[in-house]
Amino acid sequence: MSGRTLPTIPQADVASHNSAKSCYVTVGTKVYDITPFVEDHPGGGDLIIQYGGKDVKEIMEDEVSHLHSEAAWEILDDHLIGFVATDKVIDAVMESKHPDNIVPLQPTEDGMEEIVGQDAAADVTARPVFKSTGMSSAEDLTRETNPTADYRTHKFLDLNRPLLMQVWNGGFSKDFYLEQVHRPRHYKGGDSAPLFGNFLEPLSKTAWYVVPMVWLPPVMYGTWLASQNLPSIFQLAAYWIVGLCIWTLVEYGLHRCLFHLDNHLPDNRVSITLHFLLHGIHHYLPMDRYRLVMPPTLFVVLATPFWKLAHTVFFYNWYAAVAVFCGGIFGYICYDLTHYFLHHHTLPAYYRELKRYHLQHHFADYENGFGVTSRFWDRVFKTELPPSKVLKATR
Repeated sequence: MSGRTLPTIPQADVASHNSAKSCYVTVGTKVYDITPFVEDHPGGGDLIIQYGGKDVKEIMEDEVSHLHSEAAWEILDDHLIGFVATDKVIDAVMESKHPDNIVPLQPTEDGMEEIVGQDAAADVTARPVFKSTGMSSAEDLTRETNPTADYRTHKFLDLNRPLLMQVWNGGFSKDFYLEQVHRPRHYKGGDSAPLFGNFLEPLSKTAWYVVPMVWLPPVMYGTWLASQNLPSIFQLAAYWIVGLCIWTLVEYGLHRCLFHLDNHLPDNRVSITLHFLLHGIHHYLPMDRYRLVMPPTLFVVLATPFWKLAHTVFFYNWYAAVAVFCGGIFGYICYDLTHYFLHHHTLPAYYRELKRYHLQHHFADYENGFGVTSRFWDRVFKTELPPSKVLKATR
């Protein structure tokens, strides 16, 4: 702030910036241009635009809706562009003996007390921070990491250099690796940090639409094939739904018992590197748009046991097993697309609840909350996350 002279912006001008193309918000007399942040807001851009041109102090401090973290306030400060002259400010100027404390620049402490009272002039209080992740809310997941400062502080991975060989050659103990990989970073607005740093780099990235493009045609063909050889459409539907239900358990099992094998991970660099490639990189960089869904080559490896399981359980009818497998693969498609949209899109009410739940798994407690498309199995196996405000945190 020092050295910068910021303008006083008319209230009507601020109120007119209320769209995704140009979105201003205010907190007291401060005006913030948060247009660049609209798309990356964890709660969805529509929630921000709803308050475009308005004061957001009350909603950001509302514990019922969502208490924002200290980091969220710091993100706002990065987008400060000026100060608004509201009716309250103008009234204070007219009555003040020292109007220069209030306008045209940022009000002094005395000026703030004249505008909104001494209590409101206090700084934002410290927010609770979850010890396991170093974060306190979903907004922290999109707070951009300074790669140089992060590497200097934690001595883990330099986000500006290929990550894979750093993990392989890092000599990290399992405990240190798990502590660091579950403390999320945000690389350049959600871009993909280099993983291989060579011609293999594109193989590590998968756009969300690749999943339905690759897997829906086989599912449709397999379903059609089964329909031609099963006695009725009702049997086809029953087997298909059984496969879908089996997938929900497989989804939970993979996430809990394979992706989060953390406590049982062997303490050697082979295991640590495999863990990083399989799921660790997602917790390290959870907002990376191109490493959120599973590359087709990897899913082929994971789908093969599911194929064998279906044909083992439903050995008496090959086509019934195919129908079960197709239902399961459709469940996987829904899972991967849901996972992507939970991180990056505004969703209907039910999915907003899932979004809050899943992002809580990232910023608060990665040892619970393994359901992505549903929290059903979390309830069954007692790993359901409580509301974030009652989770154990430190200050």
